[in-house]
Amino acid sequence: MPYPDRIERALRASLTASLQSGHPPKLAAAMQHAVFPGGARIRPTLCLAVAQACGEDDPGLSEGVAAAIELLHCASLVHDDLPCFDAADTRRGRPSVQRAFGERLAVLAGDALIIAAFEVLGGRARRHLSRLPVLLRTVCHGVGMPMGIVAGQAWECEPQLSLREYQQAKTGALFAAATMAGAQAAGADGTPWRALGEQLGQAYQVADDIRDVALDSSATGKPGGQDLALGRPSMARELGLEGALAEFHRLVQATLLTVPVCPGAAQFRQLIRHEAERLVPPQLIERLAAAA
Repeated sequence: MPYPDRIERALRASLTASLQSGHPPKLAAAMQHAVFPGGARIRPTLCLAVAQACGEDDPGLSEGVAAAIELLHCASLVHDDLPCFDAADTRRGRPSVQRAFGERLAVLAGDALIIAAFEVLGGRARRHLSRLPVLLRTVCHGVGMPMGIVAGQAWECEPQLSLREYQQAKTGALFAAATMAGAQAAGADGTPWRALGEQLGQAYQVADDIRDVALDSSATGKPGGQDLALGRPSMARELGLEGALAEFHRLVQATLLTVPVCPGAAQFRQLIRHEAERLVPPQLIERLAAAA
């Protein structure tokens, strides 16, 4: 079964309980709105791709980890869009959760998605229960303190920060969790996959910085120019668009060289190239070069 189908099936199964009668219907609707329809689903795709590259032997566990990581990512987006952070009206080309359901339900929907993530991870580990502790540790490190996405968001509240450390925590940490957890779900060592996830996450963040400057909301599905408007650290602001593009290509090449030796290495490199072109299409590079 293709990765997108496996991911969507696992995500829908993880939220089935919230749709039962006797539960707050508006909260259930807000949770569904936050998760479906999704974006590129790059994090769970990476997780499944690494699991397959490492000889996946428990598809249910791999899908559970992938779904958990995507639910945590969606929760972070719901909270990012709140008035106390980005105050974003749109996300993925439609009203953000806080705009569609109000601030209170957005806070609760994000909270509920975090709980659902760990519930689906624990529930899918029945066949290989011994793998659950290391998976929980990996996912928690990618989300919490001191270097997870929560810490990354908190750096925006500090008077001084390192741009690379900020972006490593805000974006790279969950990418690293996705690649490491994919290997661990297959019973392999996740350590060799950490650097790949971190570098790919950094490349993704640099691409997001470029897109925030170079594209409007019709292309990105969320408000453009937010980094400048909110005074948020950005590689495009620090290096300029040309410098940010060079950094993006450097990170992509470094990621390709970091793929560990495994049966699925060639296929995995192709996935990385495909994602790089999706994030920063050749047409965008040509347009930016012509405008320079």
